Amino acid sequence: MGNREQFVASCRAQLAALASQGRRKGQELIVTAIRPGRDGYGPRVLLAGQGEREFLRMNSNSYLGLSFHPRVIAAAAAAAEGFGAGPGAVRFISGTYAPHVALEERLARFHGRKSALLFSAAYAAMVGILPQLIDGETAVISDSLNHNCIINGIRLAKPAAKAIYPHRDLAELERQLKAHRTQAKRAVVVTDGIFSMRGDHAPLAGIAALCERYQDDYAEGVILVVDDSHGVGAFGPTGRGTEEYAGARADVLVATLGKALGVNGGYVVAEPEVIALLRETAPLYVYSNPLTPAETAAALAALDILDSAEGLELLVTLRRHTARFRSGLRDLGYETFDGDHPIVPLLVRDTQKTAALVAQLFAKGILATGLNFPVVPKGDEEIRFQLSASHTERDIEYVLEVLGEKRGGGVGRG
Repeated sequence: MGNREQFVASCRAQLAALASQGRRKGQELIVTAIRPGRDGYGPRVLLAGQGEREFLRMNSNSYLGLSFHPRVIAAAAAAAEGFGAGPGAVRFISGTYAPHVALEERLARFHGRKSALLFSAAYAAMVGILPQLIDGETAVISDSLNHNCIINGIRLAKPAAKAIYPHRDLAELERQLKAHRTQAKRAVVVTDGIFSMRGDHAPLAGIAALCERYQDDYAEGVILVVDDSHGVGAFGPTGRGTEEYAGARADVLVATLGKALGVNGGYVVAEPEVIALLRETAPLYVYSNPLTPAETAAALAALDILDSAEGLELLVTLRRHTARFRSGLRDLGYETFDGDHPIVPLLVRDTQKTAALVAQLFAKGILATGLNFPVVPKGDEEIRFQLSASHTERDIEYVLEVLGEKRGGGVGRG
């Protein structure tokens, strides 16, 4: 066997190891078409290999259903017509278009800041900015359930010290802030706003208060960085996310355009000096092509919808669906977490039972995400449901009926 064949064999062995550990994701489901809602039900998708069977997506991040909004589609089409399909260059050469500037200004205003910066994705934003905020004299303190983008951003940053506090544990966060005062000039506390596996939110008011309390103990202060990708557009009275819900504010806020806003891309909002530095130094901004003008214009239209009376109505619908689904799970005897976010986990606490229930849902035309060990700790196995304003009351009741089958209930629409 030659060297190249050895490489292929190594890849094969790694894939086998992932499968044996329960970590291999396997073949992706391919959406071939999306059909509009009818007869009181919401949109359905067709999947490759499934013929004309229709599936209800209960695993989409599109919390407000804006990707099919006529204004969003029209904005994308007009920008593509006027500026072309792609940007053709990175931002600092000739890839900055008027829609990029308009969206950055609009995002800053939406979040009550003075400056914003667009990235190709929120993952790229977090991985791109953390190494610029963390240096060899920085202590970084992170929640134990933070997203992979935060974990990898910290790895790239190579801080002077790294501490992980148990999930939402303010006492341990304070202990770590005290412990690193003598060895770091700066502390960076980083947390998700909404934790994507559970749908719970960071105790942001308490975290911000601790950061303020220990500001003077560090020569360059304590900087709070929040990734609120699942929060913005889906959480808080006007959809401004965990900051609005908690009545607190991050120094650096990262979020996405690809979840509740229904488009693509990520962004950062912060003080003008911070954004100016990131514009100069963040490699995933400097050396990557930006969002297309069409995506940017579509996101701007989606943000305008969110920040309007129509957006408030969508949020009311989303909250109503979320509350009904969470209470319905409990009525059926299932375990879930308290909360107001449209991520609603059904805790199964067993790998085989989780897989079986996901398969039962699929057989009934429902797409939901099963999370098993080692993706989640053993005993925390769950099915993650995600509600959307594009769902209807009949959709919610149908899913609950299917889940009720295990407990003797009937099934409606097949």
